[in-house]
Amino acid sequence: MDDAARRWFAARRWSAEDFGEELLRDAKQNIRVSVVVPARNEADTVGEVVSELRSSLLTTGLVDELVVIDSGSSDGTAAVARRAGATVYAAHTIEAGTSPLPGKGEALWKSQFVTSGDVLAFIDADLTAWGPHFVTGLIGPLLTDESVLLVKGFYDRLADGHPASSGERVPQGGRVTELVARPLLNLYWPELAGVVQPLAGEWAIRRSLLQTLSVPVGYGVEFATLTDTYALHGLNAIAQVDLGRRGDRQQNVQDLGVMAAEILATALRRLPGGDLDRTTVTPRLHQHDRSCEVGWRTRHVPVDERPPAVLINRQR
Repeated sequence: MDDAARRWFAARRWSAEDFGEELLRDAKQNIRVSVVVPARNEADTVGEVVSELRSSLLTTGLVDELVVIDSGSSDGTAAVARRAGATVYAAHTIEAGTSPLPGKGEALWKSQFVTSGDVLAFIDADLTAWGPHFVTGLIGPLLTDESVLLVKGFYDRLADGHPASSGERVPQGGRVTELVARPLLNLYWPELAGVVQPLAGEWAIRRSLLQTLSVPVGYGVEFATLTDTYALHGLNAIAQVDLGRRGDRQQNVQDLGVMAAEILATALRRLPGGDLDRTTVTPRLHQHDRSCEVGWRTRHVPVDERPPAVLINRQR
């Protein structure tokens, strides 16, 4: 491992257990915290996620608002989340001076326009094994250390997204993390090689930083936020927190292929010679599919990026 990465890993790593309720209350003072849950067709899990966050954090005052951004769900995700106690917005209805686009990054970017927190914590809607310590762990370094701007969560992934009968734990990141994101970081951003799960959907950030960043509309959002924060503010602006175990719904390998293409496009734009203002790749992925008449299908790869929100705010 790169020497800088090794030193950072030792110095800027915490456990969620390090941040108890009393410590956070003392540190929170007048800092507002927003929890944002991006969701698309997660009716089976989003209700439990919202209910747990609401009862454990919102009603106790550790979190000031709980918002679900629904990205065009067709399964009643928004209604389930609303009944569970979240404030729900449809991503395409949030006015940000741009034509709406689908994608997780779009939902996170737009959340800046409907939340008020000084700190924003993002939690995926498909979690099946987790706890409210995900949020308290993520916001802990931001509330207790002014030099920390971005916090990444990491965890042991449970086999098949659910606890195995043997208690099996899978310490690696997901397939796209291990086969795409981690090799990219080691090759081109070796100082970030100590980030255990660079694509983790559980992370927290200061609004003052997020509003200055360009945001990919798709799954490149976590990779871009990590590398851009490093480029702008250095390694010590980033911290990571061990959240224990995490289970979620696993995606099929063809969907992961699209995600991998998004990560690659995001990285290419940030390498020397890259350009955030233009598309540097063809936004299509061809996948072999015997069910199609020609044996192939073409998938759209979201490669658009949103400008820093602070620029949108100035224009409105």
